[in-house]
Amino acid sequence: MLAVSFTLIGILLIMLNAWLATLSLGDWSWLHHLPLDEVGGPLLGAGLVSTILDYSYRRDQEDVAIQRTQQAIVDLSPAKLWSVLCEGLARHPAEMARLTTPKQFDDAAAAIMAQRLGDEQFAREIYADIRDQAIRAAERWYDVEARVRLSTAVERSTAGTPLLDVTVEWEYTTVPSGSERRFACVSDRAAYNALVMDTPITTTWLMTPRPGMDAASRRCFELLSFTVDGEEMPIRRTEHEGGQTYIVDTSVSTAGNPVRIRHVYRTVTPAWGHRIYVELPQPARGLSLHVDYTDTAIAEMMITDTVAATQVARVHRSPKAVSSRVVSLDMPGWLLAKAGFAVTWTLESELPHDAEHREAA
Repeated sequence: MLAVSFTLIGILLIMLNAWLATLSLGDWSWLHHLPLDEVGGPLLGAGLVSTILDYSYRRDQEDVAIQRTQQAIVDLSPAKLWSVLCEGLARHPAEMARLTTPKQFDDAAAAIMAQRLGDEQFAREIYADIRDQAIRAAERWYDVEARVRLSTAVERSTAGTPLLDVTVEWEYTTVPSGSERRFACVSDRAAYNALVMDTPITTTWLMTPRPGMDAASRRCFELLSFTVDGEEMPIRRTEHEGGQTYIVDTSVSTAGNPVRIRHVYRTVTPAWGHRIYVELPQPARGLSLHVDYTDTAIAEMMITDTVAATQVARVHRSPKAVSSRVVSLDMPGWLLAKAGFAVTWTLESELPHDAEHREAA
């Protein structure tokens, strides 16, 4: 600052001396004898020299500071560097996100898992699988309720294929990823495999052609209701060879805000199939599954989860004293997409007729 002041004063004195030399001052002519130029010149020179020296000194100081910082980083132990990285991730996630690329985040996360698990290959592959399922998921579902009701389909059953009506109701909170939802029922395995890749937009049901089971018939598959925050959405149906599709316009719910979605569809399955499978198409937090088989000839029902989770599912059965027969499962915490639950049953006709062997079975 002082060097700048000297430079400015020197320039002003030199300019003042040059200006006075052009004037006829009369009684003030003594001002011509003031050594303004002699004083201004040294001040200007001193200011310029000081500025150059100050700049050079500051640059040297910055170089020294950078070298000291680099040396301090080099001198840090790997453990301390690791601690600094973890602390930055934990305390300043927004700043880390601004300064770090997704690939660097992936590498850091995989490295942390490798240190924790002691196996780099295992850690990287596990992390990649979790990343692909969770980070790339189109939606995340919250407070999911799945209700399944089985009943004997007397009118649609045939001698060769006794059928069960299956009414499925899903209800969950999410931020919709698209402006429509589709529900498809097909009989072709290749078509099914193509449609299941379009989750969560398309919910697909595979119906193998059997007596009384036609994938293109309303009697075998029908979307009954679709609501967004309690408001009923219009449903449009199209039929094609080997199947049918129901389309729901959900553009009213695509404002980026979470909404409560509920949809109900009905289908059929052979009673002798002994199994239906309930699968989550998207990551979900908190699942409640209820299966009602009151109006059936099912003697025993079980729900088996195929979820690799530390939290154990809680299974409840309705008391034998009540007329309804319901099996419920509650799963807290997060579940990844494709997590599923197998609902299996044994028919009354398959159990021994005598009481002793029936109880043993």
